[in-house]
Amino acid sequence: MGVHGKACIVTGAARGIGEATARALAAGGAGVVLVDRREELLAEVASSVGDAAIAVAADVTTEEGWADVVGATLGALGRVDVLVNNAGIIRVRALVDTDLELFRRVLDTNLVSAFLGLRAVAPVMQDQGGGVVINLSSPQGLEGREGMSAYTASKFGVRGLTRTAAIELGPIGVRVNCVVPGPTRTAMTARDGWSDDDYDRAYGGYPLGRMGAPEEIAAVIAFLASDEASFCTGADFVVDGGVLAGKPRS
Repeated sequence: MGVHGKACIVTGAARGIGEATARALAAGGAGVVLVDRREELLAEVASSVGDAAIAVAADVTTEEGWADVVGATLGALGRVDVLVNNAGIIRVRALVDTDLELFRRVLDTNLVSAFLGLRAVAPVMQDQGGGVVINLSSPQGLEGREGMSAYTASKFGVRGLTRTAAIELGPIGVRVNCVVPGPTRTAMTARDGWSDDDYDRAYGGYPLGRMGAPEEIAAVIAFLASDEASFCTGADFVVDGGVLAGKPRS
């Protein structure tokens, strides 16, 4: 795909969808800056991705963290063509038991980081004549779910942020889209003691009857980052195995 030579930033890149995305972009010939707070794990992943990968340990919920990320990217690659706002956390807790600190932590990680990232790269992309931003939402960005008040609020917010950013940044040549991954086998979604059969049973009623692999989500992200997606902006790209198609089969 048309990502060869592009300078890309991927947040939450130490594992899961972020790691798979960094590998997919690097395999396509892009230079990739992998960003995460888990410094040792991040360094290992960056090393295995290859010479085109750079590790930057940073807190993307802060303006200072984003200044470090953008500065490192410009220093190493000279430009910023693609930003993938993938950093995210899930906390499952009833609404009345969710304290303000937890609610804010989820929103900061999932939504505020994407806002700060957009704001940090937009001037750089404008000076270059364009760029691409891809935000990560969730099926819980389109429907509610018990015990996920903070998570659903953050993921609905990501979709709204994406649309407004697409409207505002389109005239300067920046495309902004949202990928909506369904249930994906990652460390974040792992359940203690579950076997492969347990995961298959949990999602067996949905159209494809299984969880997705991080590489399947990364493939769609890589497409949106590429020149082939040049007329795509302000949209949701759902990669969920049919979870949002309707209720599971009985």
